[in-house]
Amino acid sequence: MHTEIDWKAYMDEVEGVVNGTLDYTQLKGDTGPLVYPAGFVYIFLVFYYMTDHGTNIRLAQYLFAGLYLTTLFLVFRIYSRTNKVPPYVFFFMCCASYRIHSIFILRLFNDPVAMAILFLAINLFLEDQWSWGCFCFSLAVSVKMNILLFAPGLLYLLLWRFGLLRAIPKLAICAILQVVLGLPFLVVNPAGYLTRSFDLGRQFLFRWTVNWRLLPEEIFQHRAFHLALLVAHLAALGLFALNRWHRSDESILSLLKDPSERKAPPQRPQVVFALFTSNFIGICFSRSLHYQFYVWYFHTLPYLLWCTPPKTLPQLLRVLILGLIELSWNTYPSTVYSSAALHVCHGIILLQLWYGTASSLDSQKEKQPLKKAE
Repeated sequence: MHTEIDWKAYMDEVEGVVNGTLDYTQLKGDTGPLVYPAGFVYIFLVFYYMTDHGTNIRLAQYLFAGLYLTTLFLVFRIYSRTNKVPPYVFFFMCCASYRIHSIFILRLFNDPVAMAILFLAINLFLEDQWSWGCFCFSLAVSVKMNILLFAPGLLYLLLWRFGLLRAIPKLAICAILQVVLGLPFLVVNPAGYLTRSFDLGRQFLFRWTVNWRLLPEEIFQHRAFHLALLVAHLAALGLFALNRWHRSDESILSLLKDPSERKAPPQRPQVVFALFTSNFIGICFSRSLHYQFYVWYFHTLPYLLWCTPPKTLPQLLRVLILGLIELSWNTYPSTVYSSAALHVCHGIILLQLWYGTASSLDSQKEKQPLKKAE
């Protein structure tokens, strides 16, 4: 079974490249113009040739099934390093989400491709392979730019690990790869490529929104509403960076120094916590979430719910929140109630991340004098 939404459009877009069109403004499919960076084109060109110009849907589904299993392997490897989530929760990740199975196997969206590469990058960061991790992170961005929601957390981690001067080469890897991948299109029409593939002001259709159905459409489309969400997003990121990611009494500006020159080196940050919370904050304040966007954070939800001490939230409530989020994403079309439930669940997760990690930081500070006395 295959439910067509974007696959044919993807194939039409990359077929335009096969036919010699390198002007991004001229590449389009059934659902509109090509709006993804160049990495998407190259990866889906591979799918195009492997599936007889996109006509062998069954083979494409097998390929995406393999991608799904690979994603689970990469996610489980991350979770095995954190050792925070109880084993029974992995049942929900593997078996309990119809929407995620649909996004991978039935819809063949590009979002799972970007997320699989992102999880590979996180595995590399955990192995202290920062250069290769930055390469894979940038490759994921080149498939779909939602990966940029992880970028604030990654920037913090690079500054913590290397300081400003030594972090610049890692950031250069990310930038250079974008230029190299986009070069054939940049040469022909640089403005067209940049405005189409990295369009931050893109308008979303109200009928597809999952998270803002509770608002009138005129507010949903209003620029003042978008600006308010952006301000809230940046404020939340700043608060978490200053008070949750940064684990030192020294100013966060100390991260700009070489690690060996810091007076009081910050504690080793939780790599997964910084990246996952950075992305989740972006999800909470997103201008719109469409159904395929669920994969942007679905596999991070167990960590976000179980990374805090047990007393922060009862276990049953955590499982209930997972269920309500799943129900909200499976309600089509979305309703006022499903959108409201999604926001309530997001708000609870955000608050428990803030207060739960605060209690863990306090307990760490209490233990420090004991260690000195010993």
